[in-house]
Amino acid sequence: MKVIGIVGLKNSGKTFFAQKIISGLTSREFEVASIKHAHDGFEIDYPQTDSFLHRKAGAKEVIISSSKRWAKITEIKNKDEKKLNELLKEVQNADIVIVEGYKNDIHPKIEIIKNSSDKSAFLFNKLKNVIAVISEQEIDLYEKKQFKKNEINEIIEFIINYNEK
Repeated sequence: MKVIGIVGLKNSGKTFFAQKIISGLTSREFEVASIKHAHDGFEIDYPQTDSFLHRKAGAKEVIISSSKRWAKITEIKNKDEKKLNELLKEVQNADIVIVEGYKNDIHPKIEIIKNSSDKSAFLFNKLKNVIAVISEQEIDLYEKKQFKKNEINEIIEFIINYNEK
């Protein structure tokens, strides 16, 4: 299973590119999974739904299932957040996993650069394993693969052909 991260500063376009990459890989018949890091307190169900009411009543785990999808919500309260490698063990039947966030983990990452004039904001200088960047301008400081923002097909081909060394 290949794991590729999408990282960047807030509002750099991480979700936009993750969505485009997932769609492109899926259209090429790859089985794709995604892992998205969220901030504390996110909700995936809403007040007055049965699953929400079950959790609020004290259920530590709630499984919601239908003929189209299923989800498992696990309340961890004050326990440690799961690490990326633990979450990857939960993924089944995927050729490629697109990870949004988890920038400090060691998996291969593509950095989205919104503003190339602010060199102090580049993450590739601070993070391990940035294998490519996406930016509208050429980044002189970066010596690996670079893409323009409109080169989605080329980015997808890069991901398909990327082999960790």
